[in-house]
Amino acid sequence: MHETDGETDRPIAATHMARKNSGTPTEPIDTALGDALEMLLSPVARLCLARGLTFATAVESLKHAYVGAAREAHAGRHGTRDIARVSAATGISRREVTRVSNELVAPSVVRGSPATKVFTRWIGSAKLRDRNGRPKPLRRHGAAPSFEALSYSVTHDIHPTVILDELCRLGLARHDGDTGLVHLLRDAFAPHEDQGRALAFLGSNVGDHLAAAVDNVLADKPSHLEQAIFADELSLDSVAQIRSLVAAHWRSMLSEFVPKLEALIEADKAAGRRARQRVRIGLYSFHTNMPDITDSSEKD
Repeated sequence: MHETDGETDRPIAATHMARKNSGTPTEPIDTALGDALEMLLSPVARLCLARGLTFATAVESLKHAYVGAAREAHAGRHGTRDIARVSAATGISRREVTRVSNELVAPSVVRGSPATKVFTRWIGSAKLRDRNGRPKPLRRHGAAPSFEALSYSVTHDIHPTVILDELCRLGLARHDGDTGLVHLLRDAFAPHEDQGRALAFLGSNVGDHLAAAVDNVLADKPSHLEQAIFADELSLDSVAQIRSLVAAHWRSMLSEFVPKLEALIEADKAAGRRARQRVRIGLYSFHTNMPDITDSSEKD
């Protein structure tokens, strides 16, 4: 049994293996690419299986991505020749390229809602933190610092009460009716309760991270910052300390970057500059068990 490309009936998996064993000058590149793809696709496969997505459906998504990337590479060229170029570049039949091209829809970019923008400004403002760096409780009404003033600093289109209700619904804030204070309950927004938004953030965050890494690999000179620190042979106690350290640095980044980004946005507006760029700045940590290493001498 093997999967085929639908046009030449050539085994896809066998083609990759042949490249690994071909002995041609491109072997190191192909092997490295194959290894990288396996590492990238493994968590994707795990997500698909966990959500009951079949292999055929996942392949259809990959086909859409292939055709979309090829069409972008040949931007400005249309008509029959464009279909032929995309077919030649991807190995997908012209009929399938035509079908997929007619179905392509640009993926939506996840943008923060007014409520999440208020949340981000609250945790990112040094003026709204106490001496220990924790977000201060805010009066619901009145002049700054208050929740009402904070909400209006983000938008006048939605009433602060509506935004407060949404933050409470998301479990990000709590309003104390006795004191009239609004308390922030978290220092990070992770929409685990809303699977739709969680998956949307997964696609946007990891998608941008992966796009930055791919751009750097394909470009002559890296254009994005994409670095990581890694270490082995740590205990779970040590990992817990690292997680606390990363969380502290993230809070520091928020306090520094949020006001700076807001100031830059306002400066662009004041100067009348064309503002069509977007930026995503992230920080992540990951830990798991080290792979088992068996001494070759033990095999005998």
